[in-house]
Amino acid sequence: MVPSELTVSGFQGHIKDKYEAVDRARGTPKTWMWFVEEVGELSHALAKGDDRANIEEEFADVLAWLCTLANINDVDLAEVLVAKYLSERAPEGHK
Repeated sequence: MVPSELTVSGFQGHIKDKYEAVDRARGTPKTWMWFVEEVGELSHALAKGDDRANIEEEFADVLAWLCTLANINDVDLAEVLVAKYLSERAPEGHK
């Protein structure tokens, strides 16, 4: 069950609190490679399509690694999501 209080900021903060020291020491280039690997795993899970639990796990991994990249590059995901997609100047049509 998903806690009703889960937010983008809250999850990004959780990832930061738990992993930031190791993530910053690894740096952006190596972290990017981990992120891309997880996107690849998600791609394979979606293409195979017969293991719902694996698909869900890979979506979670991709989001966690995206939060890691944002954290070590000092990007507040909630803030940039609001600015880009929820503001009065939100993009129309295809992203």
